[in-house]
Amino acid sequence: MNTCSLRKSLFSRLFPRCNAGLRGFTGLYQTVKFRFGSFFPLVLGAGFLLAVFAYGMFIFLVVEGWSLLDSFYQVVITLSTVGFMELHPLTDRARLMVSFLILMGVGSFAYNVGAFTQVVVEGRLQDLWGKRKVQKMIDSLENHYIICGYGRIGAVIAEEFRRENLPVVILEKDPELLFELERDNHLFLAGDATTDEILIAAGVKRAKGLFACVSQDAENVYITLSSRQFNSGLTIIARADRPESVAKLERAGANRVLTPHQIGGKRIAQVMLRPTVTDFMDLATQGHNLQMEEIQVRPGSELVGKNLITSGIRPRFNLMIIAIEKSGGKMIFNPHPETGIEVADTLIAVGPPENFPGLQAACRPGDGFSV
Repeated sequence: MNTCSLRKSLFSRLFPRCNAGLRGFTGLYQTVKFRFGSFFPLVLGAGFLLAVFAYGMFIFLVVEGWSLLDSFYQVVITLSTVGFMELHPLTDRARLMVSFLILMGVGSFAYNVGAFTQVVVEGRLQDLWGKRKVQKMIDSLENHYIICGYGRIGAVIAEEFRRENLPVVILEKDPELLFELERDNHLFLAGDATTDEILIAAGVKRAKGLFACVSQDAENVYITLSSRQFNSGLTIIARADRPESVAKLERAGANRVLTPHQIGGKRIAQVMLRPTVTDFMDLATQGHNLQMEEIQVRPGSELVGKNLITSGIRPRFNLMIIAIEKSGGKMIFNPHPETGIEVADTLIAVGPPENFPGLQAACRPGDGFSV
């Protein structure tokens, strides 16, 4: 053990309370510094100025025995250096203490002016106003989606949701990727998605879905676990780079866990083995001339209690129902025309994109059309 470590160990044994207090103060300092970020120097300067003011009140109120109003007024005119005379004669001890008060007051004012000038020159005030504007926009969102990580996977997800005109909040900490997010006018927050504060700021309690797609599986597990605790009804899609991480993410609360490497490999293989089917799926999912969509039947819909024939979906909306997912999770492919439609069924339809609004309206309560 070296000399420095020996001294630290000896100090911890002789003064355990002081050591614990020092650790607590250091932790509080780091917490406040992280909380205020670039504006921490201003907060530190304001705190020091408040301490100097309290020291001045102690001099005049306790040491000299002045009244509260006289003490407050004397501290103000002393720190402001306006040159007024003392309200009452001072003792030699008080004059010495006031001398230190003046030096500390001038120093604290100079520090605050320098810190404020630095904030203005570096444009941090503008950044603060911009962050507040973004936070207000996020606070107004309901049933939105959160993307944790704007890497190769997150960028594709964000572009797909932008194409569908769905509200998305992106969480990223890489400065280079933050520049891209700002350039592309995405709604985003700068910060570590594994922290509870950034998840709450992104509105995880009000969100409809979350994508945990950062590069590290351990971070995705933590994001999934924290998000599930904040919102039990949240749909979480997680990314896993290693197969052994799939079970961990599912136990943490992810609804679906996907491995990009396996998906990409299977996709490449299907392009070679079944090129026509792959082209059809691309056409259906991209939604240009043909679209594949899933629509849930809500309570009160005119379709409830009918089968596919009596519902008239095919002649009314020119859409083909290729599958129905029942509320229990059972999937019926190529359903029979006599298959009944029930509440909470999910209809998987294929057809022209412009025909889907009619079916979506029919699946909502009180918005359907008569046959």
